[in-house]
Amino acid sequence: MNNFVYYNPTRIVFGKDTIKKLSQLVPEGAKVLMCYGGGSIKRNGVYDQVMDALAGWQVVEFGGIEPNPDYDTLTKAIDLGREKGIEFILAVGGGSVIDGAKLVAAGIRYHHGEAWDIVTGDKKVHLGEAVPLGTVLTLPATGTEMNGNSVISRRATEEKHPWASEAVYPVFSILDPTTTYSLPEHQVRNGIVDAYVHVMEQYATYPVNSPLQDRQAEAILLTLHEIGEKALETPPDYETRANLMWAATNALNKLIAKGVPEDWATHSIGHELTAFYGLAHGESLAVVLPHLLWHQREKKAEKLVQFGQRVFGLTGERDEVIRQAIAEMSAFFNRLKMPTKLTDFQIDPHEAAERIQARFEERGTLLGEHDDITPQEVAEILRMSQ
Repeated sequence: MNNFVYYNPTRIVFGKDTIKKLSQLVPEGAKVLMCYGGGSIKRNGVYDQVMDALAGWQVVEFGGIEPNPDYDTLTKAIDLGREKGIEFILAVGGGSVIDGAKLVAAGIRYHHGEAWDIVTGDKKVHLGEAVPLGTVLTLPATGTEMNGNSVISRRATEEKHPWASEAVYPVFSILDPTTTYSLPEHQVRNGIVDAYVHVMEQYATYPVNSPLQDRQAEAILLTLHEIGEKALETPPDYETRANLMWAATNALNKLIAKGVPEDWATHSIGHELTAFYGLAHGESLAVVLPHLLWHQREKKAEKLVQFGQRVFGLTGERDEVIRQAIAEMSAFFNRLKMPTKLTDFQIDPHEAAERIQARFEERGTLLGEHDDITPQEVAEILRMSQ
């Protein structure tokens, strides 16, 4: 097992009727900027619960944060936060709202240039340099409610970049599974796939004698297999949605990544598909991962065989187990009504391959756990998605 440091300061408050605990969690007297998305929280009752809990606080609202939050929108929230002297940020929504709020938290106190420098990595935000933030999660998917990660889009330049800082770990996150009841089916589907791929990016690499982390990762995958299809049912079942919410959080609270190699090539390629073609995040991952695993099957062979044996109960020759495991994973995505090919979204794989290869060549990008997936190989992977 590799050396590691694990740090996670986020307090998780889980279960029914926990939004009212905001009155105990938000610093008394703090001026609060509440960030949210397109307004669904006003239709499903979450907004009213939040405002009731914060009846004694001065709350400034900023709505309209998009899926794949746009930098230009977030700069308006940063300006508002500075103007109003915001002391605490509350993100109410899914991963995009929380990711966006993290940049707002960092950007309000950043005065060394434009906040885009934080996203691109030209400037770092250190612990204590961001406005504290908390979250009320309404869409289980990204795990951002319990990590310091954020992904920001800039539609004007067709870019999407991840960034991370210990400064933007949420102080707390409220996870009430009932807030997910009004989600459209496709958002639940996307969230399940997102969580699944998060696990695979930390698991399907190469062995380093980490049996605990491996079995923790496999437990999340097995849980998603067990509850995935049921999570799409209407009316929603509380226990199913509760298990989905907690599984998605554990998929990227960084615990299963400690001491092991990580990949993240699927995410890097998927970000470009979103930037160029507007695919939802979960959709972009589903059309890349099966083909990337097949393309990289020799380098990932030991872990893919383990994946097939432990998650799907497969036996037999190595190559056949790998083939069947990837096929079983794709079939699971399909049962969730998630396509696994670019052509299913009317995207030409050859055009996508050329565009993304060119961008990665320009940046000098190398991907994968060995940093050896070249832009040309990325193009090969994308051409398989048809």
